[in-house]
Amino acid sequence: MGHEGHEHEHEHEHEHEHEHGHRARKVLGRGAGRGKVIFFDAPSGLAGDMTIAALVDLGVPVEVLEEAWAALPVGGYHVHLAHVERSGIVATFFDVHVVEHQPHRTFRDVREMLAKASLDDAVRARATRTFQRLAEAEAAVHRMSVDDVHFHEVGAVDAIVDVVGASAALEFLGGDVVCSPLPMGRGFGKAAHGVLPLPPPAVVECLRGFPTYDAGIDFELVTPTGAAIVAANASRASRWPAMAPEHVGWGAGKADLGDRPNVLRVVLGAPSESLVTSRGAHVVLEANLDDATGEMVAGAIETLLAEGALDAWAAPVTMKKGRPGVVLGVVCSASAAEALAAVVLRETTSIGVRFREVDRVERPRRTVEVDTPYGKIAVKVSEGPFGPPQIKPEWEACAAAARVAGVPVRAVIAAALAAASRV
Repeated sequence: MGHEGHEHEHEHEHEHEHEHGHRARKVLGRGAGRGKVIFFDAPSGLAGDMTIAALVDLGVPVEVLEEAWAALPVGGYHVHLAHVERSGIVATFFDVHVVEHQPHRTFRDVREMLAKASLDDAVRARATRTFQRLAEAEAAVHRMSVDDVHFHEVGAVDAIVDVVGASAALEFLGGDVVCSPLPMGRGFGKAAHGVLPLPPPAVVECLRGFPTYDAGIDFELVTPTGAAIVAANASRASRWPAMAPEHVGWGAGKADLGDRPNVLRVVLGAPSESLVTSRGAHVVLEANLDDATGEMVAGAIETLLAEGALDAWAAPVTMKKGRPGVVLGVVCSASAAEALAAVVLRETTSIGVRFREVDRVERPRRTVEVDTPYGKIAVKVSEGPFGPPQIKPEWEACAAAARVAGVPVRAVIAAALAAASRV
């Protein structure tokens, strides 16, 4: 295989002691991640093979993956697992060796194959959702229908093995998948369609709304398969979630990047009571306005909220020459700062916008739907170590239900609060 370390074939016993003094890997039980965080820490990006390797290194039994692979009507390949070293870190390496010609598959072909395979329903759903995200990305790039997308490289057997294996591993663990913001490489790469700019177009489409940043390296750090796995399974992004680490797995990439270890770290841990969700992951934008009408400021706030601001406001100030004005403020994720600054410049009379990074302390929150005499109402529940939880019915849902029932909004709110107290 040409990679350092002790190599294993598909049929071997993965839990045995490895050569070169490597410690035997701990095997986790089914549901080991329930109620916990599965954190994908990806400073060097990620790919499908790195994801499989890290989850196996974390402790997912290889038999779980082999059972899922055996359910697929796909042959002509075998897999290898090995230990390799990256910057002194001993990580697991995973590779799929294709030994027979594989057909090009459309998303329709892959979806039908997954539907007919004897997979666990939850694993099938994860895998289908992952390929759906990838198909939608490819369809957007090539301006064609989703069903007719030809996956080419990512429809080949290695991507099917990666997606189904990752789906089986994550379903085995359970838990809340969180991923760090992803580094984007630059330059160009070769693909079935020819030379493409990096990051690949399908990666950018897959990661719509997900935080990314410039990695400062000419290399494909995030592959389409890796991006689709994150997009389909991660509930949110965090530089490091508040948790107490319990188990760690390392997955190695194929290339030696030189300036950084090419590894993906997966950490399984229990959520901690710390409510600082991320340091420096949010930005406050500000612009001073002394020549904008009230209508213009109100319209800008509405547009900013619609385009992804977490909050927006206006505060009165006295500006130069004693002019009354307002400070237009915005808080947003760091990844959205530039786009929202452009909104401020477009929608107001400002000629400049200030940036500053901020930390956020939040109560953990969840949304539940409750049954009331006026129908189902969404209720936001904010908890944490701050005494009784904050329970707040969604105003828009209450107002809509009140209009239909012909009752005051406060009657619907009272009913929703009473129902929520019983959940």
